[in-house]
Amino acid sequence: MVSTPDLERDLAKRPTDTSWGMVVDLDRCTGCQGCVIACESENNIPINNETHFNQGRAISWIRVERYWEGEFPDIKARFIPLFCQHCENAPCEPVCPVYATYHNQEGLNVQVYNRCVGTRYCANNCPYHARSFNFWEPVWPEDLRNQLNPDVTIRSRGVMEKCTMCVQRIRRATRSGSNPAEGSFAPACVQACPTNALVFGDLNDSNSKVFELLNDDRNYTVMKELGTKPNVTYLKKVDAHAK
Repeated sequence: MVSTPDLERDLAKRPTDTSWGMVVDLDRCTGCQGCVIACESENNIPINNETHFNQGRAISWIRVERYWEGEFPDIKARFIPLFCQHCENAPCEPVCPVYATYHNQEGLNVQVYNRCVGTRYCANNCPYHARSFNFWEPVWPEDLRNQLNPDVTIRSRGVMEKCTMCVQRIRRATRSGSNPAEGSFAPACVQACPTNALVFGDLNDSNSKVFELLNDDRNYTVMKELGTKPNVTYLKKVDAHAK
């Protein structure tokens, strides 16, 4: 077998000390969009208007998909929050010509904004449609500018962005001397969820709640057939009328 840099990277064993991930319990999700608002506030995501949505250029790190089931009048809605799945075999990583997106030692798919040249290859290759491109310079109303998070970079026009699992909170917890794996912090979306539908933690920690949920009978992976091995999994919604 001929060895190449890409092959060596693919075959290299990633560090296994910590692997951050999340489990989403669809039985608890009410589609309230609280996670979306918290994410936008924490991560300095510009406010989208109607034009941005109509043009397909709105920036959002989390979207809550809604599906209708049944026939009138017996109709019910199902919700599924979708965001970057932080895949172990991330399709977005090998197509970036400047290595602006890569896997770090904590199992996260991260984005280096000052490397990004805006090819959008990563977005085209993401099966979860979890990446957003900045088509314009970010703008906030005057009364909101003082609320921007100083720990999060303001992305400029022409670069890609996506969910980071609030890596700035991980770094802050580490600098303060606390152990993030012990639950000393949570991403903004997890903290804001009123029904505790989002569970965050170290997938390699057998004592963590997220590890326990990985072995739940309801646990599944979105588009498992693609072999992306996401660090985000879901718990199926329980149908109360199922026999």
